[in-house]
Amino acid sequence: MIYYRPIPMSDAARPAEALPLAGGWLWFDRVEVLERERPALLIPAADLPAEARSALSAPRAPLAGLGMAAPRLMGILNVTPDSFSDGGQFLAPEAAVAQGRMMVGAGAEIIDVGGESTRPGAAEVPVADEIARTAPVIAALREGGIDSVISIDTRKGAVAQAALAAGADLVNDVAAFTHDPDLKRVAAAAGAPVCIMHAQGTPDTMQLAPQYDDVLLDVYDFLAAKLAEAEAAGIPRARVMVDPGIGFGKTLDHNLTLIRGLSLFHGLGCPILLGVSRKKFIGTIGGEADAARRAPGSVAVALAGVAQGAQVLRVHDVWETRQALALWRSVTERNPEGEGA
Repeated sequence: MIYYRPIPMSDAARPAEALPLAGGWLWFDRVEVLERERPALLIPAADLPAEARSALSAPRAPLAGLGMAAPRLMGILNVTPDSFSDGGQFLAPEAAVAQGRMMVGAGAEIIDVGGESTRPGAAEVPVADEIARTAPVIAALREGGIDSVISIDTRKGAVAQAALAAGADLVNDVAAFTHDPDLKRVAAAAGAPVCIMHAQGTPDTMQLAPQYDDVLLDVYDFLAAKLAEAEAAGIPRARVMVDPGIGFGKTLDHNLTLIRGLSLFHGLGCPILLGVSRKKFIGTIGGEADAARRAPGSVAVALAGVAQGAQVLRVHDVWETRQALALWRSVTERNPEGEGA
């Protein structure tokens, strides 16, 4: 199989023959051609096959009503006692609702509500407990006037169904239907968009010596297969976002390889979500053991993702990322969306 990785550019001096990357803020005029067991080859974008050209350059459809031509922020709202960075802080419904409102005010366009930690070594949470943690918070956010997109971060169909009934718009499945295949049916029946993420193994085992033949191509193939499953289940590609799953069954080197090669995933024809916020590899490289103090490193990697065309950034530190993103766009784009005179 041949894979095409566009080389993203943001410079204002854009050649006339350059193509837009996923209809967004970047462009490309060269493509890295990848094949297993063969050296990479660089070709002009003009030499792309028509199907690959369309997949890489066509604008992405809006997801849950949000346009994908500019980067979007997804704020993390963990209503769990044991998440790696903020476990227990927002377990009480009133604290969770206050945090959700604060993130919306800081610039989050999606609030991702999760009731089960999927950190390395985490144990599975019973369905009833996960529903009890998430559905009331989603309902309270809606009752409190929050009309931003709300995502339910779950691997389970029953939890997703309860969340959608409470007012959620989007299903974020870190297991890409491998934990509970019924999640496909729930999302299809509700007409809900989904995010499917790659993970090797389950949270309790995924960091026990993960291995790949070629992490970039292996993750791409996995997501391509899961996209086909979603379409077969009645979820059109226009309602799917993909996530390479940084830190989920990956070593530090695997994570860096995926981030460096992130533009490859535009070939799937879907928006890309990048979730790196406060993760262990950031602390390892940046020399910070305390996850809550990894905002600077998290912002740096998030901006590296935006430079690869990632449309959605999943973050804890919404305001810090929003400010950094506004500055990045101001210095790299001639007319960034929302820029004042």
